Amino acid sequence: MAELTTIQIQKETREKLLSLKEYTRETYDEILNKLMKVFEMAEKEQLSEEAIKGIEEGRKDVKEGRVLSTKELLRKLGAE
Repeated sequence: MAELTTIQIQKETREKLLSLKEYTRETYDEILNKLMKVFEMAEKEQLSEEAIKGIEEGRKDVKEGRVLSTKELLRKLGAE
């Protein structure tokens, strides 16, 4: 099991992190790791404008409920 730690952040920062959740049980660790990966890719200029637009559209789809989790999809397909 990974070692856990506590960090102090402002309430506003916590709210921003909450707004980035793509699914209910997503942890802050998962959110922060995604942000760091995107940042690293952007620094290396691996993200085209098209990729950035796609990410933004995908996040909007998630927030507006136009996607299914893997579990929901499996249940819908009767494969669960």
